[in-house]
Amino acid sequence: MSSTMHDLGIDQMTAEDRLRLIGEIWESLSESEPPEIPQDHREELDRRLAAADADPDAAVPWEEVRARLPRRVM
Repeated sequence: MSSTMHDLGIDQMTAEDRLRLIGEIWESLSESEPPEIPQDHREELDRRLAAADADPDAAVPWEEVRARLPRRVM
């Protein structure tokens, strides 16, 4: 059975403490075996790479994407 943020008391932590916890969880993942990537995900990645290679001019520079984002997202 999965634990929720409420069950673990995470919802009561400060934003700073939750960010620290995220970092600790992230670091712990690097110590474990990586999950298997599903075949349909691999196929989609291959499709996107092929599309990017076929038309590199279709890419939008990060600066342009960032400029389009609403201020509240950043």
